[in-house]
Amino acid sequence: MKKRFQLVAVLLSLFTSCQTATEQREKENVGTVEFSTEEMKALFAEDTQVEFLAEGFSWAEGPLWLEESNRLIFTDVPQNKIHQWSEANGLSLYLEGAGYKSQETLKGSNLGANGLQLNEKGQLVMCQHGGRQVAVLESSLETPEANFTSLAGSYEGKSLNSPNDLIFDKLGNLYFTDPPYGLEGRDVQKDLPFNGVYKLDTEDQLILLDSTLTRPNGVGISTDGKTLYVANSDPKKSIWMAYDITETGVENARLFYDATEWVGEKYKGLPDGLKVHSSGNIFATGPGGVWVFSPEGKVVGKISTPMPVANCAFDTKEEYIYLTANDKLLRVKLK
Repeated sequence: MKKRFQLVAVLLSLFTSCQTATEQREKENVGTVEFSTEEMKALFAEDTQVEFLAEGFSWAEGPLWLEESNRLIFTDVPQNKIHQWSEANGLSLYLEGAGYKSQETLKGSNLGANGLQLNEKGQLVMCQHGGRQVAVLESSLETPEANFTSLAGSYEGKSLNSPNDLIFDKLGNLYFTDPPYGLEGRDVQKDLPFNGVYKLDTEDQLILLDSTLTRPNGVGISTDGKTLYVANSDPKKSIWMAYDITETGVENARLFYDATEWVGEKYKGLPDGLKVHSSGNIFATGPGGVWVFSPEGKVVGKISTPMPVANCAFDTKEEYIYLTANDKLLRVKLK
């Protein structure tokens, strides 16, 4: 009988070890860096791996690097939370109630915060689906509390849809997108008849830049401050747009890249969040992972992942790019 128990214990141990090894292999298989051009080789070493950091989220979004505390914060939109991750301390909760304080009068499953940015004062500014606004966190970054002041919540007397992503220019103007992803009925429950791209200028004037995109999403600005990039997360029109930035708004709207043919079961994800590297290259999440574009719209390479990637962010020194990828947090080391 004793030998039988010993045998069972050994078999259980082997089974657990196999499970652990399998899980580890699955975590290791979170993506690859594809090198097709010299520009990509200038950004990444050829033996670069996609690194698994954490998992267990409903839909991770809005990554933002906090330089002073050497950590990344990012949102979980359905869970209405912001998490934090650092090399020293790993993963932990940063803030609850990031997109709304109470759900008593709200309907929907994607009501948390989405895009995150810091303003010139070092305050956390966020797109809130539940609150249907762009808001600033009133508490400090070190002791966050769910107290917000609205920066933009309506246009011409009608509520915004559900602000999604945002970026500040060097002058302090705020650009953001407003698709209907936070509304239970999406287009059915909108107060506005369009999904807009906006500019909130330094005088708090809200300016509509584009009302023609079906699902405006990720937004970025070129290193010289002259071009605005906007992703459109529509499976039937999966594109990135570019605009010339002017003092009063934008002009010369043009197609930057069309990835519609890549959308499907094999390539998961849509044009979503994007960031501009100091080299001028655009890292844009899209079908199959992260697309890397030159400023002229040439595809210079990709970070391919088996899961959709919602957004990305660099640390201050651009040593890593962090990816919020469905239920996971990943990163890739840059040169």
